Amino acid sequence: MTNAVAVPFAGHAAPRTAADRGHVAAVPVADSDERTRDRVLGAVLEHGPISAAELGDMLGFTPAAVRRHLDHLARSGVIEVKRVAKAGAGAGRPARRYVLSSQGQSTLGNDYLDIAALALEQLQAVAGEQAVRAFAVERFADMERRYAPEVEQAGPDITAKAQALSAALSRDGFVASAASIEAKAPLPAALSSVQLCQGHCPIQQLAAKFPVFCDVETEVFSRLVGVDVRRLSTLARGGHVCTTHIPTGRLAARGPQVPQAAPASLDEVTNHQQERP
Repeated sequence: MTNAVAVPFAGHAAPRTAADRGHVAAVPVADSDERTRDRVLGAVLEHGPISAAELGDMLGFTPAAVRRHLDHLARSGVIEVKRVAKAGAGAGRPARRYVLSSQGQSTLGNDYLDIAALALEQLQAVAGEQAVRAFAVERFADMERRYAPEVEQAGPDITAKAQALSAALSRDGFVASAASIEAKAPLPAALSSVQLCQGHCPIQQLAAKFPVFCDVETEVFSRLVGVDVRRLSTLARGGHVCTTHIPTGRLAARGPQVPQAAPASLDEVTNHQQERP
């Protein structure tokens, strides 16, 4: 998540005037702590998901100091911890990284999302739902263009593609992870899958009003990994995370594909040729 705009934390002290700075000795410790927490919160907003160690290095705080402020902000509900498995690190304890919570986003003020929602409502009223969908398609086209080379570099293996997609999403602030689920007997191998999870969504409030954003993102994932995927849950619809089911065992279970004759009519053609789980 990248956001170069520094946003003041609502309710905290405003910047002091030159006259005020002449009486530094009189500034209460509590007020100093609040301003320091503003800096920590601003860094989480701009650079999250970010670890405590990275915040300390960035802001020049000791580990104990930065953790004290992070704990306070977490208790206040404006930030939250996401556990992220490092790509290529194998089994191990996921790293703790901090992101702005939904409450924090509301506290800081998401005027740009309110304006975007209002604009889309007007667009829908004037040009219809297809115009909103076209807007969403254009927005995610950039994601697909940027991710495609990285996912393709992972090779033909669906699991490897899903892991590459997860790494790209995490780099963009979605706090993603990809967990392989191998089907074991007596279950058929065709049920093996990867569960792609996203713990953060920068446009969560917008997607709650316009679910087409989630639908278009799912379509992008399907094209990137090369199989028909299924969205199981979304943050926008109240889920704890956004979860996408990516089947990995079907192609192996089916073996070589035999070209099929063209359908007798267009009625036999469906939008999703692959089976659903």
